[in-house]
Amino acid sequence: MFGEGNTRTTAVFVILYLRHIGFGVNNEMFAQHSWYFRNALVRANYKNAVKSVDYSPIYLERFFRNLLLGEQWDLRNRYLHIHPTDEWKEQPNLVTPTSTGQVRGKNRTSTGQVRDKLHTDNPNILKLLKVVGYKELSVKDMMNGVGLKGRDNFLHLYLYPAITDGYLRLLYSQSPRHPRQQYLLTVKGLALYKELIKGKL
Repeated sequence: MFGEGNTRTTAVFVILYLRHIGFGVNNEMFAQHSWYFRNALVRANYKNAVKSVDYSPIYLERFFRNLLLGEQWDLRNRYLHIHPTDEWKEQPNLVTPTSTGQVRGKNRTSTGQVRDKLHTDNPNILKLLKVVGYKELSVKDMMNGVGLKGRDNFLHLYLYPAITDGYLRLLYSQSPRHPRQQYLLTVKGLALYKELIKGKL
């Protein structure tokens, strides 16, 4: 899976730590993106003042945002180059159809961080969370659940906001256009869903 033992050992300790604090993670993403993970660790810890290279933890952050929040940063090694070509300077977030790089907005930081608060005031997201619950559903299933027929409206009013805010993630995260793609709640989404079904919201 990995080319050398240090990265593998780091991954094992990270998985154990995340499980210890309540995240149900496995080694799938570490295995699928072992080369990216290894080089992201290097970029986060490498500095060379003579060559004007500074620490760059953003790539490692994006790996973990995919893992824990269901975001869809394109985790390809070419985006980690210190002097990339123009084509590879902007690492895209695949979950946003018009995105060519970092997502920015009034509720985000320059690195695309989601809001820290658990709750959302978006009624469409709350409705979608109730529909998904503990299940894994297709777009069609979710559309039927919320009672919406127009696919484009559903994507822009329900699905994309729920994913962007970290409540929903793709089952086949590395293949957004998978023919059997389904969606499920993230850890954050499950926490909010539990409050919804308990009537706390």
